[in-house]
Amino acid sequence: MEKTEPEILNAFIDHLHYQAINTSDTQDYSKLATRLDQLADQYKFEQRNTLFYLATPPSLYSVIPASLSAHGLNDEKDGWKRLIIEKPFGYDLASAQKLDEEIHDHFQEHQIYRIDHYLGKETVQNLLVFRFSNAMFEPLWNRNFIDYVEITGAEFLGVEERGGYYDGSGAVRDMFQNHLLQVLAMVGMEPPAQINADSMRDEVVKVLQCLKPLDEDDLRNNLVLGQYTGSDVRGEFLKGYREEPGVADDSRTETYVGLKAYINNWRWNGVPFYVRTGKRLPTRVTEVVIHFKRTPHPVFGQNAPENKLIIRIQPDEGIQMSFGLKEPGAGFNAKEVKMNFHYASLEETQMLTAYERLLLDALNGDATLFARSDAVEACWQYVQPILDFKQDPQALFGYACGTWGPKESDDLLQRDERAWRFPCKNLTDTDYCEL
Repeated sequence: MEKTEPEILNAFIDHLHYQAINTSDTQDYSKLATRLDQLADQYKFEQRNTLFYLATPPSLYSVIPASLSAHGLNDEKDGWKRLIIEKPFGYDLASAQKLDEEIHDHFQEHQIYRIDHYLGKETVQNLLVFRFSNAMFEPLWNRNFIDYVEITGAEFLGVEERGGYYDGSGAVRDMFQNHLLQVLAMVGMEPPAQINADSMRDEVVKVLQCLKPLDEDDLRNNLVLGQYTGSDVRGEFLKGYREEPGVADDSRTETYVGLKAYINNWRWNGVPFYVRTGKRLPTRVTEVVIHFKRTPHPVFGQNAPENKLIIRIQPDEGIQMSFGLKEPGAGFNAKEVKMNFHYASLEETQMLTAYERLLLDALNGDATLFARSDAVEACWQYVQPILDFKQDPQALFGYACGTWGPKESDDLLQRDERAWRFPCKNLTDTDYCEL
């Protein structure tokens, strides 16, 4: 540790202050207002810039803004006032719209920062740079050259001690509606006119609004909901979801979602996006896989391996490209080879964690990586038919802990003569490694 580090740390600690209030009692916020005035006088602040971070239960998301407003703590006459809100942004479409109205009664949209830590990950942001700064990729990023796209958000852990919360949420609300749809939008978006919050978020919203609405046929044939069951995994018995603490014995909450989605626009028309997320899968991994179409050459098209671009969001963050080269020896048989890049190889570069990056952006007033209200509503509009459909008693399938989800999820791709990639913890391992 360098000598200056303790000095910097102590100087930082000297600027930390604590004020206890009852967040459910509007009158108690007078204590907070008084304390902020005292600190402004003590440090002689010219501008009283304030960031309110609601790391609280969702039940307080409308209560706290109203209470702050009652004491003038949303007024920007003496400096900016910003509000960070954690997900979930509502429980369904109706509650999300209601919450949005309640918050906007007291704070303007430019003051509201809806935080999704997935968007703070370096590899998610790199999707945009990778696409739009490389002339060798962006011309191929469309229906003419891409066969299909996979987006996987897998977790090895179960619900742990969060069974009570998760049983009222499920995989659709917990992961699919926010994290994975945001990643899908960044994969599918058009180049922004400028690199700023408005231009970037305009393009994200356009993609979400172009998602093909889910009709009855889609819900029956292109959606798979699953729930994990007890199984021996790597010498240990893992109990099923219904045996988890806080979970009802007859719970029908989904812990797995698999969906074939389409973006109805010029760039992506006819290209399926296969999206899956689940708990108690073989490993923890989040990645995007771009499957390119095979060459039309009648000879090499039959033998050449599929070209894949794998963008690993976590863990072992990096990018891998698979393509074909001639096998040594006689003939012209093609063999798959891989080129890869790992963020870990950038030893001299310190990457901020997702929350560090997003909190710094909020302090700097950069809303680029925060969800806008129209994007949140578009996500809920798309997901609402799934929430309605999952009440159907035949809509849930079982899968054993340590597997890649229900068999019906594999069938979803096999019907199209495709298959999921089975990723490993390490990006460069083969698809059939020991997990």
